[in-house]
Formats: sequence, structure tokens, C-alpha cells
Amino acid sequence: MSSEKDTKALEATNVENANVEKMTFEERRNMSQVEIEDAIRSGSVPHVTSKREALDVAHAGGWEADAVIDKLEKDLQARGDKKGIFDLEFNNPKHFTYLLVAFASMGGLLSGLDQSLISGANLFLPRDLDLSARQNSLVNSGMPLGAVGGALILSPCNEWFGRRWSIIISCILYTIGGALEAGSINYGMIIAARVILGFGVGLEGGTVPVYVAETVERKLRGNMVSLYQFNIALGEVLGYAVAAMFVSVPGNWRYILGSSLVFSTIMLIGMLYMPESPRFLMHKGRTLDAFSVWKRIRGTRDAESREEFFVMKVSQEEEDAEVAAGTGSRRAPWLDFFTKPRARRALIYANCMILLGQLTGINAIMYYMSVLMAQMGFNDYQANYMSLVGGGSLLIGTIPAIFLMETYGRRFWAIAMLPCFFVGLVLIGISYHLDGASLGVYLTGLIIYEIFFGSYACLTWVIPAEVYPTYLRSYGMTTSDALLFLSSFIVTYNFTAMQDAMTKTGLTLGFYGGIAVIGWFYQILFMPETKDRTLEEIDLIFQRPTMDIVRENMASATQTTKDLCAFRFKKVFIDKHQTRRASIVETKADKGEA
Repeated sequence: MSSEKDTKALEATNVENANVEKMTFEERRNMSQVEIEDAIRSGSVPHVTSKREALDVAHAGGWEADAVIDKLEKDLQARGDKKGIFDLEFNNPKHFTYLLVAFASMGGLLSGLDQSLISGANLFLPRDLDLSARQNSLVNSGMPLGAVGGALILSPCNEWFGRRWSIIISCILYTIGGALEAGSINYGMIIAARVILGFGVGLEGGTVPVYVAETVERKLRGNMVSLYQFNIALGEVLGYAVAAMFVSVPGNWRYILGSSLVFSTIMLIGMLYMPESPRFLMHKGRTLDAFSVWKRIRGTRDAESREEFFVMKVSQEEEDAEVAAGTGSRRAPWLDFFTKPRARRALIYANCMILLGQLTGINAIMYYMSVLMAQMGFNDYQANYMSLVGGGSLLIGTIPAIFLMETYGRRFWAIAMLPCFFVGLVLIGISYHLDGASLGVYLTGLIIYEIFFGSYACLTWVIPAEVYPTYLRSYGMTTSDALLFLSSFIVTYNFTAMQDAMTKTGLTLGFYGGIAVIGWFYQILFMPETKDRTLEEIDLIFQRPTMDIVRENMASATQTTKDLCAFRFKKVFIDKHQTRRASIVETKADKGEA
């Protein structure tokens, strides 16, 4: 008799669960607290298939996310995972996030280090290996050329091996390239070493920002990805310092170039203890593995983390369903950049920002910093030490971005920084035509340019890492990464020839400055604001027509211009940037205020 009752009770529960799973968003909002608790206890998970509905649930603090999390908790316990030797865990998940970002961002340190080390070696390496000016140009540009190759293998590496192992592979390439550089005995060997090193830079440069963006919380994403640019600048300063340390040692350039081995080894060991990106695991259909990593790096105690994982899960399921239904290309995802407006907008926007970051001359100036200082009258040893002025200024400039990027937003940051470093280019350009004060004006212009470009350059990593949809992120980063290093190669390789053809002022003020002016107007018109948004919310921004974004930007720019003309500086620079969401969970009152 009791078994019959149990069977009937089980059947009633199954029917009730099925009813809950079929309920609409509005119907679920009308459920009583008792009904919600019963649904969660019985393992009933509502059927949410739309990213927009999932975000509505998250903004409303819906119980659906709790149901999903509780079910995954039970599934994880049932699977009975054992802790591995490399599986670190902290009581406070935020500590894991900071450690993860610190080790991953060391890739930026390596990239910056290798950019500035060659600047110091430039003064001695050509004489020792008997290189012509053109050959030395190829040695300098060998790394960005190799980085284009590294960018081209980024998507297959990311899709086959994942974000974490792609970074580990890049560390191995760094180590091989650095060892070959230090032991180079002829032109062919140094070129091969620079290209191998470049492969590591290209693979790591497109993977680390994505890895960080996919793991940290939305309130910190811009700041934490900016830390990658900070490490690039820090690496450049360290590179100039290392060059200054070994400048008087016999065989100096070998020690200078080989010093990167220390940092690549540290990063390699550290990355072995880091987990895979949960969004990548979700992308590969490994939901339970993604949840396991999410618990370690983000936790599930607070509503923010639970709601974000819920939205991420639904968003991935929606993307998978679209691809399965034929609206996305399963065999050739690249085609979606041409056939899907949302993907096309992200591709154009991200790559325009990449070009603005490179065609304004930063890498050419950093690679040839010692040479430029020598052109201003310093001897070889003085030029090496004076290179620290430019590298240090770039480092200082990245610090505000780490702390303020998420406060002021991407759009404000770009529009404010670009005119400031243009002023630096103007001063550098006119310094070549002055006599007595030329050195002072040149150094002032260089410092202004490097400081404000340091802040601006963070955007060239933040924006591509966050604008692509999950299933296209590795492919999108391949295009952005390849374009970044290809344009860097073109600018660096042709620097000497362009300086001779355009004159020093023409190159600095005419070419680099002209690109900056064009870019400023592009950003005012076409740059959307993505601060304080989850990656899934950014998806919805890029689903809007471009003209909607342009009209919104024009209205914002017009109002800001009026405020500036009326001297309402507090409104423009302070008041507009104070309100931020404490959580993605919003009340109706919060929405009304927005």
C-alpha cells in the first residue's frame, strides 16, 4: 500500500516538475515562495532557452539560477571528482582570481621585455654579427612577423587545446626563442630565433586577454585585462633596465636577449597550476567541468556569481542551438563574420581599435628608442639609459587604466586619451625644427605621448577580448591578433625607410598624428560603451543595428560638448561616472532609475 502511495507521489512530483519546466517567465514570477522551494528541492529546472530571458531572470534575481546551480552541485557530488596535484583551491575564490590574472598577465611582461631588450641589443648586435641596416631592420621586425604566424595558429590551438594549454605552449616557444637568440652566431640564426619568439608572442597575446576576460567578474574585467598592458609596459622598463645592467659586459647583447628565459620559466610553472577557462569548457559542452572551475575561481555563494553562471550556460546553449539549426556555420565558423551582422560588427570594431593602437607608431618608437635617443645627440651608453624615460612613462600611463577603466568606461577613456597623446606627437614633430630647446621639447613630447598612449593602449586588449561571441572568440582573436602584429611588423620594418622618405617630422606628425585624428572621430561616432556588462550582455549590444549606436553616440557627444562649453566639468568628468551596478541583479526601481 505504501509503495503505491510512493509511486503516485513520484508521478505527481514528475507532473509538477514538468509543469514548472514549461512555465513562461511571467508565470514563474507569480509562483509563491513555497512553490519555488518545492521546485528547487525536487530538482526541477525551468526551461530557459533565450539569452534575453536569462538576463531578465538574472536582473530580477530569479530562482531559476538557484535551481540550475543546485542541480549541478548534486551532479558534481555524484561524479565524485578527486583533487589533482595541480588543482589549487582557496577559501576565498577572489584570491584565486587574482593569482590567475597575475600569472596569465606575465605574458604581457614577456612580450614587453622582448620588445625593449632588442632596443638595447641594437647598439651592439649589428656590429658583432656584421649586419647591414636593412638586415637589422628585419631582425627588429622578426618578432612581430613571427607573431603574425603565432596569431594564425591561435584559433586551432585555442579550439583544440584550450586557453590554458595555448598559454603554456607560448611559454615553451618563448623559452626556445630566447635561448636561440642568446646563442646566435649569424644572421640566419638570429632571424629564426626572433621568429620563433614571435610565434610565442602572437599565440600568447591573443589568448591571455581572452582567458582573463572569460574568468574575472564583470566589475573587474576592464581593470584586470588592463593589467596585461601594464605588464607589457613593466616588461619594457625591465628590458631597458636589463640592457643598462649588461651594457658594459663583454658579449652584452647575448645576456640582454637571453634574460627573458628567467621570466618564461616562471610563467610556465605558474600556468601549470591554473585552471581552464570555464567559458571555454562550456563552449565545448563540458558543463560540469565548467561549473567545477567556476566554483574554484568565482564561487557560488553570492547571487552575482550564480546569476552570471546561469546566463553563461543559457547563452552557450542558445549559440549551440543556432549553429545546430543552421543559422551559424558549424564547419566554417569564419563565415559567420561575413554572414551574421552581430559577428561582423564585432570584427570591424575590434580591428579598427587594433589599427588605431598600432598605426600611431608606438611599437616603432619602442623598438627604436635607443636609436632615436642617439639621433638626439646621446652616445650609445647614454641612449640606453635614456630609453628608460620612454619606457617608464608608458608604464606610469597604464596605472590609471587599471584602477579607472571600469569607472569611466571604454568610450570615455578612448575619446579622452587619444587627443592627449596626439599633443605629444605634435611636440616631437616640431622639436626637430628647434635649435636650443629641441631636446627639452622632444623629451616633453615623448613623455606626454608615452603616458597617454599607455592608458589608451589598454583598450587594444580589453575590447577584442570582450566583443566577440563565445563560439567565435578564438577565431575573432586570431584576426585581431594577426592584424595587431602584422601592422606592428609593417610599421617597425619600414620605420627607417618611412623616416627617410617623409622626414622625421612628416612621419611623427603627419602620418602617426594623422591616423590619431581620424581615429578620434571614428570613436566618437561608432564606439559603443561596454563597461560594467557581462560578456553575454555585450552580445546584446552588438545585436543592435550600427545606426542605432551611431545615433546614441551622437546624442551623447552633443550633450557632452554642450556641458563642456557651459563649463559643467564636474558633470562630465565626475557625476556621469559615479553610478555603477553593484550586481547584475536589479530591482524594478533600479531599472526605472537607469
